[in-house]
Amino acid sequence: MTAGKIVEPGQGHTLSLPRFRIAVKVDAGIALGASVFEVHVDPGFDVGAHRHTEVEETFYVLEGELDLRVDEQVTRGRAGTLMFVPKGAAHQFLNASAGGAKVLLVVSPPGHERYFEELADILASGPPDHEAIAALRERFDTEQLTPLVVTP
Repeated sequence: MTAGKIVEPGQGHTLSLPRFRIAVKVDAGIALGASVFEVHVDPGFDVGAHRHTEVEETFYVLEGELDLRVDEQVTRGRAGTLMFVPKGAAHQFLNASAGGAKVLLVVSPPGHERYFEELADILASGPPDHEAIAALRERFDTEQLTPLVVTP
C-alpha cells in the first residue's frame, strides 16, 4: 500500500515551458486514480484545442482568468470556475488576459506528467516543433485539433 502525501505550497517537481509552468503535486508513482498539477499560465499561451479517448481532465481556476472551451461551450474562467472534460470531448484553454493565471489540474488516469516532461524537453530547444509535438501527443492519447500557440 502506498503512503499518503502532503504537499506544501511551493513544493512539487516543477517543469517550465515557455509561458507555462507546472508543479507536479501527485504523480503515477503514488496515485492509482489521478495525477494532480498546479499550472501557471502566462499571457499568450494557448494549449490548442484537442481531445483524449482515455483521459479525463478537471481544471479549477485558482487565480487570474483563462478562456476555457469544452465542446462548443466557451467561457472566460475566473477564480472558482471549474471545467470538467470527459473522455472524447474537445477542449482548450488559453490566456488572452494581461495577467497570469493559476489552475489546479487533475488528470485521470495518472501518468500525464510524462507528457509534460517530454513537452518541456521539446520546447526547451526553441520555437515549437509542431511535428515533434504531434508525435508526442499521439503517444499520449491526444488528438490535436488546433496548434499549440506560444506568443513572445
